[in-house]
Amino acid sequence: MDPSSMNNPELLQFINQEKERAMVNEMVGKLTNVCWDKCITGTPGSKFSSSESACLANCARRYLDMSMIIMKRFQNMQ
Repeated sequence: MDPSSMNNPELLQFINQEKERAMVNEMVGKLTNVCWDKCITGTPGSKFSSSESACLANCARRYLDMSMIIMKRFQNMQ
């Protein structure tokens, strides 16, 4: 890759968008693994029970809240 192409605003925007997309995908993957292991204790059927649905929703909410708190703390450190 030509070093001068790294100054291209369109390329930089594309790279930043791809980084953000990768971070979101990673977060969704982690959230899915953590909340699934915590909330789905038996063999899943064709749909979740009400307690499983509530657990998944609460787990996802807590996970996202903690991720935001951690991100804000890192931003304050810089």
